[in-house]
Amino acid sequence: MKRSQINSFIDEAFSFFMKNHFYLPGWAKWMPEEWQSKGEEYDEIRKNSLGWDVTDFGSGVFLHKGLTLFTLRNGSLNGDRKPYCEKIMYVREDQITPIHFHWNKMEDIINRGGGSLCMQLWKADKDENLSTDPVKVQVDGVTTHVNNGEILRLAAGQSICLEPYLYHTFWAEEGDCLVGEVSTVNDDINDNRFLIPIGRYPEISEDEPARYMLCNEYHSI
Repeated sequence: MKRSQINSFIDEAFSFFMKNHFYLPGWAKWMPEEWQSKGEEYDEIRKNSLGWDVTDFGSGVFLHKGLTLFTLRNGSLNGDRKPYCEKIMYVREDQITPIHFHWNKMEDIINRGGGSLCMQLWKADKDENLSTDPVKVQVDGVTTHVNNGEILRLAAGQSICLEPYLYHTFWAEEGDCLVGEVSTVNDDINDNRFLIPIGRYPEISEDEPARYMLCNEYHSI
């Protein structure tokens, strides 16, 4: 991805969050130059990968296959007492997050407003391929049975609990969607199993200066 695209997509995400009355911490707007002056009191943000995450999953077609996220809080796998994570996501209409599961993370995905959040689910079999078994999930705390690969549509306010080893893919219909995630500690480097191996973070072409820090870039300053 080009840095100019990432800058623009984050600008658009800011506008979308504001439109939906979801507000980010002040440091969400800090440029890399501002981060360089921040001391160890900001280490939780750096070490636990809080902040912006813009990815095309290596597809080269972000608007078709990509996602914009902001991690608001997260614990650490290295003994942090905080056992939870929270993210907010900007899921564009018809923009797909590829099929994947997590070995360890359990997460609730919540439609916070906008369009419908569409999702397909499959159990993983013993070889981590797609199982043909039907799926049982909790939707708003209600036990719900769906066929593998069946499209489940969540309206604004609805949520679903995704357990480990449950393959899922999602996108928005009838408008862009504000999507929340509440989960156990998040580890995007080691805890994503994509059905078709792809890159989690994009390679970036620096065609203009960065206006924002991405969650995987703190080590660079």
